[in-house]
Amino acid sequence: MKIISMIPARYSASRFPGKLMQDLNGKTVILRTYEATKATGLFDDVFVVTDSEIIFKEIVNNGGKAIMSKKTHECGSDRIAEAVEFMDVDIVVNVQGDEPFTEVESLKKLIEVFKEDNDKQIDLASLMVHITDDDEINNPNTVKVIVDNNQLALYFSRSPIPFPRATDVGAKYYKHKGVYAFRKEALLDFYRLPMMPLEASEKIECIRYLEYGKRIKMVETNVQGVEIDTPEDLERAKKLWK
Repeated sequence: MKIISMIPARYSASRFPGKLMQDLNGKTVILRTYEATKATGLFDDVFVVTDSEIIFKEIVNNGGKAIMSKKTHECGSDRIAEAVEFMDVDIVVNVQGDEPFTEVESLKKLIEVFKEDNDKQIDLASLMVHITDDDEINNPNTVKVIVDNNQLALYFSRSPIPFPRATDVGAKYYKHKGVYAFRKEALLDFYRLPMMPLEASEKIECIRYLEYGKRIKMVETNVQGVEIDTPEDLERAKKLWK
């Protein structure tokens, strides 16, 4: 299998505009993410795909590979799909540009899903982290996921799922980490299919895959890292980097 990583990178973010170009202890957030992804040694190639000339130049001027998006896109999957449509690849791993702490073991687990899936039953694989903090469980910026006994995703939501009507049944809560691995065919299907009501309501792109019957294998990881969504997150990342 030919496996590549794509890092979608928008300059304008609603909660923290320009966050990918912020300094993280001597290098920009996007460059840190690119270098961390490349350093895993898991991929035949790594690209940043962006709508921003600023981000494009940041990667290329530092010896990396970047692709300019030709179109305006609603989400990272669309941006990646445009970039890989005519590439000869089998598996595409989407690493979020605001996650400079992406590490090798979690990515290895995602790739293993496809190496073990001889019948090609799995369309996507993604990461989840067990969470227990009530504030995080109830935070709409934290996307939660529930799975079946085979670790296949049943649903993603910004609301607490499952709803804790009974609190003594041992239900666990999992945070969805925005790192995906796709079969190329599934990614292109996503690109060509229109958004449906559940995705539009939650503003969670992976719901589209579920609405069209795709199978998403969730892989549990213990690595939280720091997703840089706010200036406060950036300060936490700086301390963690040290």
